[in-house]
Amino acid sequence: MTRGIVLAAGSSTRMGRAKGLLSAGDRTFIRRILDALAAGGIADRLVVTRPGDRALIVEVEAAAARAVPNPRADEGQLSSLIAGLDAADAPDVDAVLVTLVDVPLVEASTVRELLRRAAVSPAPILRAVHAGRHGHPVVFKRAVFDALRHADPSLGAKPVFRAFEVENVEVGDPGVVEDIDTPADYERLFGPARAD
Repeated sequence: MTRGIVLAAGSSTRMGRAKGLLSAGDRTFIRRILDALAAGGIADRLVVTRPGDRALIVEVEAAAARAVPNPRADEGQLSSLIAGLDAADAPDVDAVLVTLVDVPLVEASTVRELLRRAAVSPAPILRAVHAGRHGHPVVFKRAVFDALRHADPSLGAKPVFRAFEVENVEVGDPGVVEDIDTPADYERLFGPARAD
């Protein structure tokens, strides 16, 4: 089984407000991502949040997903990945599919393609690529779980990518590389920022 993990515990300093509840058209960022994961074949979805982010937790639970507070959120993205991995790990889990709250436009077809490739690929890491640019989601198979847990927090997951074979899965989905970090990024795609 593959579980889905959405990393949503960042401080959003460049955006100036939490990204998860920003509007992506008819839904919030987090709801759009969780819906795409479900439609793509990921039934069990977890969202790593900052502790006490009640509004985001309510939205996560409304999507029938599970919120996982990261008490070490200020230690960087790797701490959130490990919090999600620890919450997702179980004997029947052979991989996790990880994506970011600030990459809200990923399509369900991309999730399906990553799961399809992961089922037959010998690579322990697979990542979505569009027009030669790598983005999210990323599939981590069980073979790399311990390496992620023991990675240097100051370096993040990059050394793990260098140490293991990575399959780049080319998809026709530009959403995999649409990383929304600033108000300008948001406005380019959606118009003036607003929260639902």
